[in-house]
Amino acid sequence: MLKISADKLNSLFDAVSAKQSLYIPVDRESGSAEYRKYKSGMEMSKCLNTVRSAKDFFFPQTENLADFKMNGKNIEVIDVREECEDFVIFGVRACDARSFTILDKVFLAEPVDSYYKNRREHGTVVTMACTRPAETCFCTAFDIDPTSPEGDVAVFSDGESYFFKPNNDKGQAFIDSIADMLEDGDTAELAQVQSNTRKIMQMLPLANLSTDSFGGEKLMEHFNSEKWANLSESCIGCGTCTFVCPTCQCYDIRDFDTGNGIKRFRCWDSCMYSDFTKMAHGNPRNTQLERFRQRFMHKLVYFPANNNGEFGCVGCGRCLAKCPVSMNIVKVMKALEEK
Repeated sequence: MLKISADKLNSLFDAVSAKQSLYIPVDRESGSAEYRKYKSGMEMSKCLNTVRSAKDFFFPQTENLADFKMNGKNIEVIDVREECEDFVIFGVRACDARSFTILDKVFLAEPVDSYYKNRREHGTVVTMACTRPAETCFCTAFDIDPTSPEGDVAVFSDGESYFFKPNNDKGQAFIDSIADMLEDGDTAELAQVQSNTRKIMQMLPLANLSTDSFGGEKLMEHFNSEKWANLSESCIGCGTCTFVCPTCQCYDIRDFDTGNGIKRFRCWDSCMYSDFTKMAHGNPRNTQLERFRQRFMHKLVYFPANNNGEFGCVGCGRCLAKCPVSMNIVKVMKALEEK
């Protein structure tokens, strides 16, 4: 496996960013991390994960879809898309990498979302294997190995060096583009690091979380459960869980009259909001209980029912860390599986 010493990582970033846009996780003043476009001298964050996932690169929180110019009865449709440059996202964790396969099933299914597809084709995902998982992590419940992430290229660290492994042709092309900066490396120490991380995962509080009680065949059992009333009682419908979630894909589309034409934009929406899916006749889910149930049924029942058993959660733990009332998918799973 090819590697680069840790003290030369920034030189690699300089080389990559000279050819295409590069985004890395960096520390914010608060101590948390976020993705930013790399500039020479930036240091990659040592945080386990960013506050918001890398989903933004392919499905941004807000985006213009089209402009319209009207002249009498004539309407000119203007394609405003500019996402045509290649870019690299470096340091994506295994949970977020898996989220892309979930989003692909939504946005690349017919009819294909050309905006999402365009970004996926131009983006190279370089993942980073975990070595220090947090107590809120439960990715292994969804068959994700944090020590061997997916993505176009997987990167592993033994503390002294970073090792690069291509997972597909796009990944191999990326490694070829930086090959003159890499050297052959001995992965003996790396295997031990992976083993140690797996042992840590087995000792985490959520290590034994199971999905056996969920899936499409459990639809009516869970939908009609009396437990939703108690579970949803503390939810304030703020939508924080949906905005930090790497797999949530709901959005709204609006037209805005600028006075000099119309702009059509798309923005994230949340099933936790009272006006979500509101139509002419009103809202099909009038209570917080119904909206709360919808979110978790989609993750644990509806999505796997329609996607060969794959769940709509990747166990990143963001909702556990950010919910202001400490309500999350783990508590829902534990409550519903109790008989």
